[in-house]
Amino acid sequence: MLPEPLSTPEIEEALAELPGWALEGDRLVRTYSLPRHLPAAAMVMHVAAIQEELDHHAELALGYNTLGVSVNTHTVGGRVTGLDLALARRIEAIAPDHGAD
Repeated sequence: MLPEPLSTPEIEEALAELPGWALEGDRLVRTYSLPRHLPAAAMVMHVAAIQEELDHHAELALGYNTLGVSVNTHTVGGRVTGLDLALARRIEAIAPDHGAD
C-alpha cells in the first residue's frame, strides 16, 4: 500500500514541530551546520543507517561542515508523505548528538 501525499496545510502543521525544516517546492529540506567536517561525515553515516532502517531515503549533500537533506516520496510522484516527516523527525532526534544546529 502506497503512502498518501499530504496537503500543504498538513505539511505546514507538521513543520511547526521541526525547526529548521522547510517545504521547498515538493520537498522537505534542511541544512545542518556542524562544528567540523568529521562530525558532518559521521552524521551522514548515522542518517544513512536510519534511512536503511526506514527503507526511505533522502538526498544528502555533505559539505565541509554542513549536511543538506532533501526528501520526498518518489512512489507517489515526488510528493511529501508521512514517510518524509518520519525521516525528518528521526534526523532531528540524532542531530544534537553530532553537534548539529
